[in-house]
Amino acid sequence: MKGQWGLIAGLIVILIIAIFAVINVDPVEVNFLFGQGDWPLVLVILASVLMGAVTAGLVGMYKIYQLQQEIKQLKQEREASDKDNQKRRKDRKKNDPPPAPEAGK
Repeated sequence: MKGQWGLIAGLIVILIIAIFAVINVDPVEVNFLFGQGDWPLVLVILASVLMGAVTAGLVGMYKIYQLQQEIKQLKQEREASDKDNQKRRKDRKKNDPPPAPEAGK
């Protein structure tokens, strides 16, 4: 159900952006580093939204990569700790004195 709400919210945002872009069709002057040009405002808006989405996606992918690396490291540490604990248990069993016989039997 959570995914459906996310899809609905995404569609609403896309609809709002599309309406806003269609309303603004007047040409505007756009200055680039290497020149300038007159573009329809709708293209400027859509290009800006696309660049923002790509930037947010790249930042999100980088964060996911970092978290995956952290998970991998923590799993390795846990496995090493588990092996160490098993070794300690085996050593403890070897060094423990045998149980005393019960009196009365």
